[in-house]
Amino acid sequence: MPSLPPAIPEADVQRLATAYLQALYRWGCDGAWHDMRIGEPAPTLELLYPEVASFGLLSAWNPYSRPREEAGNRVADQALEAELDKRGFARVPAFSSATNRSWREPGWVIFDIGTGELDELSRRFGQLGTLWWSRGEPVRLRMQAAKPSRFRHPLPVDWLE
Repeated sequence: MPSLPPAIPEADVQRLATAYLQALYRWGCDGAWHDMRIGEPAPTLELLYPEVASFGLLSAWNPYSRPREEAGNRVADQALEAELDKRGFARVPAFSSATNRSWREPGWVIFDIGTGELDELSRRFGQLGTLWWSRGEPVRLRMQAAKPSRFRHPLPVDWLE
């Protein structure tokens, strides 16, 4: 599994956070894909899963947003799925993509995951950004980095380092 790089330049953190905030996020159920947006609640997901108190979106693809070959990404995704099974987390498939579809990463919307476990799995699988929210609350971006000094954006971001 990837480990945290010694340092990600502040300019890269700012660029990537901005890209994550602009990305498209979708989750799947029964062959249909549904949109999610940072800064907005996810009522359809919450309606279909009324017993779930919190949600997280996590991928194992392209650690730290550095492109990796598909075979390596699939191995990492299988390892993440095995870890989620081991921990007993229910989930639905998800994906994130650039608005122009130049980048796309499969992942999982994980049910009833707390921020501590999500952050630990995020670091373990080399993910700089994840999504997390409590039922009825807006979806938030969680960044495994310190907030860049010049970063300004109206959408909700949790800076963790």
